[in-house]
Amino acid sequence: MYFRFSTKKTVQAAAVLLNLGRGRMDYLRLLKLLYIADRDSIARTGRPIIGNRTVAMKNGPLHSEVYNLIKGEHIDAPLWSEHIRKEGYEVELVNDPGVSELSAAEVRVLTEVSDRFALVSEWDIVEATHDFPEWAKNWPNGEGNTSHTIPFEDILEAVGLSAEKDAILDEAREDAERDRLFMRAHSHVQPQAV
Repeated sequence: MYFRFSTKKTVQAAAVLLNLGRGRMDYLRLLKLLYIADRDSIARTGRPIIGNRTVAMKNGPLHSEVYNLIKGEHIDAPLWSEHIRKEGYEVELVNDPGVSELSAAEVRVLTEVSDRFALVSEWDIVEATHDFPEWAKNWPNGEGNTSHTIPFEDILEAVGLSAEKDAILDEAREDAERDRLFMRAHSHVQPQAV
């Protein structure tokens, strides 16, 4: 069970990190910083900034939805590319989306993560994420370019929230149910004749 993924919020979170990184960075670095910020947010509040499915890959954990946005293989890739352009192995902020979807606390977490790793290479960040228990548990002797889902429960345990796990997972389920009902209600709304 994961919290809902919002492309608009994800674009804004990526833009905060890109702005702090002078507007451009290696996309591997962006993927790792977003994962670390999500993890830090979970540790503090029980809620991620981005949410949704995370995976363990050879170069550490990452959000599969964000990786697909960067590669242009996501249904919302046009929204992403309206703000962030990929050139080779780098991404560049081309149109700042603002921070309307992010709380002040989330911007603070993103800023702190950016500052913490400002002088660290992306490959050293990769090595740092290899120390995360949730990655090690879900990448046991993995090889190649495959990926393995990291259950949200594993992240909660890794950041010390085992005791709160059931309550947090219930909240994620309630969010998912609310979203499902909201989507169903809006799909049944008929336009009114004018």
